[in-house]
Amino acid sequence: MAELTRDTLREMQLRMLRIRAFDERASKMVKRGHIPGTVHTSIGQEAQVVGATMALGAGDYMSGNHRSHGHPIGKGSPLGPLMAELVGKATGVCKGKGGSLHLADFAVGSLGESGIVGSSIPIANGAALSSKVLNNGKVALAFFGDGAANQGVLYESMNMAGVWDLPMIFLCENNQYALSTPAHTVTSGIISERAAGFGMPGIRVEEGQDVLAVYDAVSEAVARARAGDGPTLVEVMTYRYNEHSEGLRLGTDYRNADEREAWLKKDPIMLFRHYLASQGFSDDDLDGLEATALAEVDAAVAFSDASPYPDLSVAFDDLYTDKESAA
Repeated sequence: MAELTRDTLREMQLRMLRIRAFDERASKMVKRGHIPGTVHTSIGQEAQVVGATMALGAGDYMSGNHRSHGHPIGKGSPLGPLMAELVGKATGVCKGKGGSLHLADFAVGSLGESGIVGSSIPIANGAALSSKVLNNGKVALAFFGDGAANQGVLYESMNMAGVWDLPMIFLCENNQYALSTPAHTVTSGIISERAAGFGMPGIRVEEGQDVLAVYDAVSEAVARARAGDGPTLVEVMTYRYNEHSEGLRLGTDYRNADEREAWLKKDPIMLFRHYLASQGFSDDDLDGLEATALAEVDAAVAFSDASPYPDLSVAFDDLYTDKESAA
């Protein structure tokens, strides 16, 4: 396991707490009508998000999926512009035009996310190709779920990355359900073992609720990529505690109650708090991190509330249009 400073360990817990507090607040705001549409929360998956994003360098790239508020938070994005984006305000990271499903924050290397399953994977692949061509030492990481693991675009991207030895990490967030479909009913074999078909290592992190286990696995993949040794497929076993999306009510109880209860006992934030306590962190210090995260979310909501909605005059700004054809 990597030797990490106390400040880094503290920051890991703080970022997990930020994601948890941010998503819990977003869930409430959707149900109160403060956020249009819906949101997909990472509650329960914080260790996988923070372990992966903190293994990346500040200048490295990443792409997300439909469940992606946590990824930019894990990589250091300020919460105010992220919350404003969910609400659709002009001060959002995409000026209020992306919303929950299509936000990006280039300042931390977040190239975007998409509600189309698997569609952001080749975006990260392209970033990895640019890194190799420019020889700038940057790597790229694509987050995708177990449902996207059966999309053809993943294997096209893995093949390209393997042929060209791209500095790329393919990270499968295996929370074991694609919406309400259990992964074992639609996915043959073990996802990480598919890496062999493309000449790259495959790593499976069974303890995906352990932020340090995820950090170590992704750090190994990042080191390979940065050294010019090509791509890696990392599969992280995790679990989402909330419904697929907030406000969604499915007609059947597709998740076993005992299974869910067992995963709740492996809450990544509580597990890491116990670990930090064993390393000499005081209760006051750890409680202070929780208070800090809650205060930051309160400030983010206040920032969003005070921000204006975009003016109608900018509706078509930032879009490509063929002005000559239009004329």
